[in-house]
Amino acid sequence: MMRSLYSGVTGLRNHQTRMDVIGNNISNVNTVGYKSSRVVFQDIFSQTISPATGASTASGGTNPKQVGLGSTLASIDVLNTESATQYTGNTLDLAISGDGYFVVNSNGAEAYTRAGNFYTDENNYLVTASGAFVQGFTTGTSGAIGNIAIDPTYTGVTIGETGQIYANDTSGTKVLVGQIALATFANTNALEKVGSNTYRSSENSGAATYTAPGTGSGKLSSGVLEMSNVDLAAEFTDMIVTQRGFQANSRIITTTDSMLEELVNLKR
Repeated sequence: MMRSLYSGVTGLRNHQTRMDVIGNNISNVNTVGYKSSRVVFQDIFSQTISPATGASTASGGTNPKQVGLGSTLASIDVLNTESATQYTGNTLDLAISGDGYFVVNSNGAEAYTRAGNFYTDENNYLVTASGAFVQGFTTGTSGAIGNIAIDPTYTGVTIGETGQIYANDTSGTKVLVGQIALATFANTNALEKVGSNTYRSSENSGAATYTAPGTGSGKLSSGVLEMSNVDLAAEFTDMIVTQRGFQANSRIITTTDSMLEELVNLKR
């Protein structure tokens, strides 16, 4: 059978995957803190028909003759570029300006997110929209981390760029309520998406390093949310290129099929 038939099949599969990624990006164009993904292709393998030969005093050298055998996925990368923010006026809405992720905990499992649309639950703990506890430093700005509780009798809650939560107690005195923690990683591209706007660490991401905002990580902005970094113009352009690539690989298969048909019909 002709190699081009199988090369065309690999191209179809890869462009289907790329279209899946583009579709997911577009569907999350308005998802808070979403980071878009991209697909990168690479060739699979080249069959060597004849190897290269070196030059000699009698003749010059020759180049290798190789036929490629299709393409495969090189990577599906997450583009961790910082995106614009949207003003909400809600004190508990937070955006990270720079590196880092909010640390959240749900059912004992730790995860990380850039989406800072936080609330307080019935027990006055700071939580995400899906109910995960937002984590902060329990003592100072380092060491063990835990849940953050805001006393319901406190008023005038404010959150500074360094993650410190202040409020006025019943006597009107301004007190420190909590300290939000951020996590940084040696390789953020290796974080795995697990849904609900969260990531988890992987073997290649490195362990999380907990820092206070502004000390080894980005600073916080209160009353704003980080928007999705999906670029619709780029996504629609990639969609057209992907569609044409899929069509071109389909044409490889149909053309190869026509050639095979001619071959079969040589003997009638």
